[in-house]
Amino acid sequence: MLKHFFIICSGADTDILEDCSIGEQNKYAGIGATVFFTAVMAFIAASYALYTVFDNLYSAILFGLIWGLLIFNLDRYIVSTIKKTGNVIDELIQASPRIVLAVIIAVVISKPLELKIFEKEINQVLLEQKNELTLANKTQLAEQFTPSIAALQNEITDLQNEVDIKEKEVNNLYNTYITEAEGTAGTKLLGKGPVYKEKREKHDALLAELQQLKIDNKGKITALENEIVKLKGDYDTQVATTQPIINNFDGLMARVTALGKLPWFPSFFIFLLFLAIETSPILAKLLSPKGAYDYKLEDQETALKTNVLQNKNQREALLKTDYAINDRIYNDIENEEELYTYKRKKARELMQLQADAFYKQQKNIL
Repeated sequence: MLKHFFIICSGADTDILEDCSIGEQNKYAGIGATVFFTAVMAFIAASYALYTVFDNLYSAILFGLIWGLLIFNLDRYIVSTIKKTGNVIDELIQASPRIVLAVIIAVVISKPLELKIFEKEINQVLLEQKNELTLANKTQLAEQFTPSIAALQNEITDLQNEVDIKEKEVNNLYNTYITEAEGTAGTKLLGKGPVYKEKREKHDALLAELQQLKIDNKGKITALENEIVKLKGDYDTQVATTQPIINNFDGLMARVTALGKLPWFPSFFIFLLFLAIETSPILAKLLSPKGAYDYKLEDQETALKTNVLQNKNQREALLKTDYAINDRIYNDIENEEELYTYKRKKARELMQLQADAFYKQQKNIL
């Protein structure tokens, strides 16, 4: 039962193989088993690859099954269409397009399995890339917010400097009127005279301005600090919003790219393995000698081809003969007086009928 199933997978004619030897049947059963298990590997590879895309087990299995059946049909077609002719060069030319297709299929099958086999190494590469992307993302976002925050901080510094300058002027005036009262500077007269009073009033006026300036600048500084807090909050929000995109940077293309950053030899070895599996049915047919099945298949095909060619030639000869006979018949009756008289009579009757019909139509119109 299993042997019969594998023979069907090979694309061979089961009716012809039944009359062949056990060895010939085993050869095609082995070819069919290779085709079948290649399709199974294609199903597993496609299911895993699609699971990384859809993140849904049932969808991945469904599309993986469709892909496996497609690969099975292609392999079965490739193997079944290679005919043993006994000429090595002709067979190689016949098989070359199929070998190219087998290489493409091997690449498609092996790549998802490589992703699974080297999953841990790929995850490490992806983690490094995510960290780099996170730092780059924060740097880019900071470049958007840092100039605005720096400008606001400069404004706060300017407001604080303005208060400091005013406070320094007030302190200088304080020292001036104190030294005037002590008689150590200014008029150098001890006591609180008119000059002391003038300097004291100037100090008190400037002190009132300083107090008002502190109140005004404090409100401005508070508003600026609130705006800085808002900008920093917007920055944190942007970082939190974009981080999930970076965290999800592990799709199929990202994994394939990460696989390319790993050493090439292990991946190449796996590719060679699947290439050998995929091309083994073709190579088995090319390397095996022409067997009983090939002779019987060739006998059936040539017999059918000969029969078709014979039927075609007979129909062409029949048609050619029929043309010649018809030409002779019409040439013979062309000059017969009896046929001429008969057709002349019928033509006269037809013209009379046409004339009568035209007369009746004109009469009705009038």
